[in-house]
Amino acid sequence: MKKTWLLGFGFFSISITWALYNAFVPFFLERYISSVAWIGFFMTIDNYFALFLQPWIGSRSDRTHTRFGRRMPFLMIGMPLGALFTAMIPFHTSFITLMMFMVLMNLAMSLYRSPTVALMPDITAEKNRTRANGIINFMGGLGSILAFGAGSILYKAHPSFPFIAAACVTLISLFILMHFIKEKRDAPRYAAQTEAKAKVSFKGQLNRTTVFLLLAIFFWFVAYQGVETLFTLYGKNEMGLTEAEASFSLTFFSLAFVLFAIPSGWLGAKFGKKRVILIGVTGLLLIFVSIPFIDSLLFLRIFLTLGGLLWACININSYPFIVSTGTEESIGTRTGMYYLVSSLAAVSSPPLLGQLIDVLGYSVLFYSAAVSMLLALFCISMIRHPEQVNHSENQETAAT
Repeated sequence: MKKTWLLGFGFFSISITWALYNAFVPFFLERYISSVAWIGFFMTIDNYFALFLQPWIGSRSDRTHTRFGRRMPFLMIGMPLGALFTAMIPFHTSFITLMMFMVLMNLAMSLYRSPTVALMPDITAEKNRTRANGIINFMGGLGSILAFGAGSILYKAHPSFPFIAAACVTLISLFILMHFIKEKRDAPRYAAQTEAKAKVSFKGQLNRTTVFLLLAIFFWFVAYQGVETLFTLYGKNEMGLTEAEASFSLTFFSLAFVLFAIPSGWLGAKFGKKRVILIGVTGLLLIFVSIPFIDSLLFLRIFLTLGGLLWACININSYPFIVSTGTEESIGTRTGMYYLVSSLAAVSSPPLLGQLIDVLGYSVLFYSAAVSMLLALFCISMIRHPEQVNHSENQETAAT
C-alpha cells in the first residue's frame, strides 16, 4: 500500500484546503453580506461546479493520453492554480475581488479533484480498493483535523496565514505525487485503458446496477448532508444544548469516521462492499430513528460515535463499489458520476430538510434522514453484482 499512502497526500492537501476555506471564508463574506442565507449560497459554489464540471473532467481524463499519464496533467495544471487562488483569497480588497478569487479557486480545484480520486483505482488492484480508499480517507480526515487545530492558531496570528499554509501544502503534495507516482508504470492496465479510450461514454455506463447504486448514494448523502448541516440548530432548539455543546458533539461523529476509515476498508475487502454498506445503512437508519428519543448529552454523543463508525462503512466502500460496477476504462467517468450525485444531494438536502423543519419543527430532521436512509437501503438491496473479496490476509497484495 506504499503508493496509496503517497497518494493520500493529495487528499490530505484537498481536505486541508476545504476545511480552512469553509472555516474562514464566511468571516470574509460577512464583511460585505448581512444575510446568512446568501453567505450559505456563496459557500456552496463548489457543489455547483461539481454538478457540471467534475463529471465532464472525470470522463475527459479517461480519454487523455500524455507522456505524464491520463490524470496527472489535470493535477499539474489545477493544483498550482488552486494554490495560487487559495493564497489570494485573504488579500481581497472588495466583495468583487473576494468573489473572483473564490470562483477561480473553486474552478481550479474542480480541475483536479476527480482525476486525483481516479488515480487510486488506477494504481490499485480491484480487491484492494476498499482498503486503499480507507487509507486516503484517513489521510483526508487527518488533514481536516490539522486544519481546524493549526488553522485557528494561524488565523489569530494573521488571517492570511492559514490560506498561505494550505497553498504550500498543495504544492508540496503535487511534488510528492509527481515524483513518486508514474501512471504508465504504476497503473497495471494503463496501456489497455488508453487504447480503449474512444469506447468510454457517460451514457454507456448507466446499467441497472449503476443506476440503483447512484440512487442509493444520492439518498444516503441527502440524509448525511442534511444532518451535518442542521444538527447544531437541532441540538440547540430541540434538545436545549448550548451552541458549543451542539457543535462539539459533531466531533464524536467525525473522529469515529476517521478512526474507522481503514478498518471499514478492510472489512469491505474481506466480506464484500455491498454487505458492509448494507450494515452501515441499516445501522445508521436505526441511529437516526433513535436520536429523537434521546435527551441525554452523553447518550447523544455515544450514538453519534456509533453513527460515525457506520458512516465509515458506507462512505469508504461506496466509491470503490461504483468503480467496480463498470469497466477499468471508465474510472474517471464513474468518479464524475459519484461526485455528481453526492453534490446534487449536498445542494438539495439542507434547504429541503430546512423547509420541512420550518413546517413541522426540528423533530422532523432525523425522521426525514431515516426515510432517506430507508430509500437508500431499498436501492442498495436491489443491486445484484458479483464481488471479488479477500478471504485471507495472505491473498491481499497491494499495487506498488
